[in-house]
Amino acid sequence: MAAWTKRAQANSQTESEASTTRQVVSNWAAPAALLVALIAVALAGWALVSAGPSTPASAGESKTSVCDAVETVGKAVQIQTNADLGPDPVAQRAVAGNARLAIFGGGDYLLRMLGPNTPKELGDAVRSFATNLQDIGMNALADVPNTDPAQAARLRDGEASRIRIAQLCK
Repeated sequence: MAAWTKRAQANSQTESEASTTRQVVSNWAAPAALLVALIAVALAGWALVSAGPSTPASAGESKTSVCDAVETVGKAVQIQTNADLGPDPVAQRAVAGNARLAIFGGGDYLLRMLGPNTPKELGDAVRSFATNLQDIGMNALADVPNTDPAQAARLRDGEASRIRIAQLCK
């Protein structure tokens, strides 16, 4: 009986130590995730404000500029939606917030990159895609799940637009 009591006490101590370790990690992980999210928001806001639309001299330069912008937005969305800061709920919300910022801000960025020399077909496709990104982002901010039929349709439309733009950018 004494051996069982010692094992129970040892298990209790081990569980207590593990709980303390989880709490210590949780105590710094949440503020760190929040700090990362705030820095990302600040940098994105600065980039949106300071990176005014360029007005390329030719339609070819405009096409290149717009296609590069679409690629940049795609990378940002990919990186931010696949970030993994661990299981902490605050970290998960920070990742979701950054993903939503990349989607919504990406739409705004693309609209601002369109110039008077952007080829019409490309401009129309990018304008539609950018507006769709903003709709997806705003609904995501309102916690509309991707399984919602309207949000799922927006996601499908966004992917179809992205593929169309990729073809136009070849």
